[in-house]
Amino acid sequence: MKHPEVSVEEARRIAVHAQALDGTATDVLSTVRTLGFLQLDPISTVAPPQQLVLWSRLGAYDRGELDRLLWEQRKLVEWNAFVYPMEDLPLLQARMRTREGTWQRYRREYLKENAAFRRYVLRELDRRGPLLSREIEDHRPSGREEHRWWGERKMGLMLGVLNAMGEVAVVGRRGKQRVWDLAERWYPPTEKIPWPAAKRIIDDQRFRSLGVRLERGKLIAHHDAVDVPIPERRLTFLSPFDRLVHDRNRAEALWDFFYRLEMYVPRAKREYGYYVLPILRGDRVVGRIEPVYDRKNGKLDVLGTWWENGVRPASLKATLRDLRAFLAS
Repeated sequence: MKHPEVSVEEARRIAVHAQALDGTATDVLSTVRTLGFLQLDPISTVAPPQQLVLWSRLGAYDRGELDRLLWEQRKLVEWNAFVYPMEDLPLLQARMRTREGTWQRYRREYLKENAAFRRYVLRELDRRGPLLSREIEDHRPSGREEHRWWGERKMGLMLGVLNAMGEVAVVGRRGKQRVWDLAERWYPPTEKIPWPAAKRIIDDQRFRSLGVRLERGKLIAHHDAVDVPIPERRLTFLSPFDRLVHDRNRAEALWDFFYRLEMYVPRAKREYGYYVLPILRGDRVVGRIEPVYDRKNGKLDVLGTWWENGVRPASLKATLRDLRAFLAS
């Protein structure tokens, strides 16, 4: 089915609605299903991105719900630093099996070069799992001689590669540390989908979740996209990892909004700040804000606010109050 070209105004509404940023989000599970996935990252100047992405859509939700869906109800699955709906596991496993792509080649070469280390890790998980990575590293041969694997602290790398290849799974967390086990003991039985078919499904899911994509300078809508009015008064902040602005070229085409995360830019060369969040009001990206949360004292500070050209500044008090309540919960 042909995907239609749409105007900038239509594309903005479609994109915001497709990403559940129009107030239609109701709960964590259905939101993750709508988005397709959540990206995990330890950066938490305000909150980890997976939590901030959900807050932008749900407001001050119960943060424990994500863990319950992952580790108790198992309706979500963590794989390769992302969270996906469990029903997408057959698609993920097709990605795990494929030989396509540079990263897959690197991973296979790494496992071949470190075959004995791989066998050791899998044997330890089989015998003693689930385990934290450090609990495997602590199980060393007799003597404390320097070892080229453990001495270089390659355990995290090996577990990450085995996870990407579908041999081990993240089965829980202790604080911020991942708990690992054999994938066959954690993943439920699934149908086997060939990678070409899985890739077509994944690509279509990604397109549908975005609503609109930029193709050769044109804004093209998914054929299932819905163009609905967006509440003009709804205002929220977006994670730098939010899919609404993740594609910087698309963000420029939709809102004339040039955005980059300046964490790794030297302070003197930053245009805005260290961890700046886009401000979304209705179907417009209208500015950016740099909030910083002091967890020890429960204090939310704003280091700066910048409005786009031609935008009338809006009150941010209610949104900041909601964010502060969420972070303190």
